[in-house]
Amino acid sequence: MNRMAVQAAVTMKQLQNKLDVVSHNMANLETTGYKSRNAQFTSLLTQQIDNFSDEQANALGRLTPDGIRLGSGAKLGQINMNLALGTVKETGRGLDIALLKDNHMLQVDVTNNGVTERRFTRDGTLYLNEIANGQVMLSNGQGHPIIGQNGPIILQAGMEAVTISDNGLIQVTRDGQTAVEGQLNIVQAIRPQFLEAVGDNQFRLPDVTADAYNAGDIIQEVAFGDMALQAGALETSNVNLASQMTEMMETQRAYQFNSRTISMHDQMRGLVNQLR
Repeated sequence: MNRMAVQAAVTMKQLQNKLDVVSHNMANLETTGYKSRNAQFTSLLTQQIDNFSDEQANALGRLTPDGIRLGSGAKLGQINMNLALGTVKETGRGLDIALLKDNHMLQVDVTNNGVTERRFTRDGTLYLNEIANGQVMLSNGQGHPIIGQNGPIILQAGMEAVTISDNGLIQVTRDGQTAVEGQLNIVQAIRPQFLEAVGDNQFRLPDVTADAYNAGDIIQEVAFGDMALQAGALETSNVNLASQMTEMMETQRAYQFNSRTISMHDQMRGLVNQLR
């Protein structure tokens, strides 16, 4: 009975983690380019108890293995991302782009405390931020530079209009003439499950030593001819609200069952103590 209570307590903690994942998905229902997460459970180690004699264990016609296997609950084994493309919604805004191929991502350089880190995102809400001498820089919603073929995309003063083509070219109109003045550097996540979420709908490479992995095995640049995006549109979140509500109710019910197991354990121990 005590082992059952331990199993229930362990499983309740993991179910709470799953509820956190579901609530995170629901909170990002309207987040541009957000990919929903799915919690996968796995059983913890089991203990083999040999409670039969050799004659009983090898009885003629016996189909089940000898002994009793007692588990120790379940744990959250892995959180997988659902990488399906979300619905593309037209906005009519020239600097909004939607990446149309799975696993393609924009690159963003984020600087914190003097340290610059390369991050990746599906959020195509872009802006022009003035930096110096009338120059403007293509950036994300937090003001961090979007990376092009030659680093941050910086445009000179005197622009009349800026548009982005379906293959990532930055087209600038000056004095009625349109010319290409930059190109987005889009990458593809070859093994997206290795990427770490860091907030603001962004990802980064694993924080391990360089000898532990080859970055090219996780992220690779996309060739110019393989780029596919839609300007004047944004990719919405791929969270399915109905399925998330179902998962939330199922997880809450499992949590209640395990909680009830602990309550019954306490009641049984109380009865045993009274018999003494």
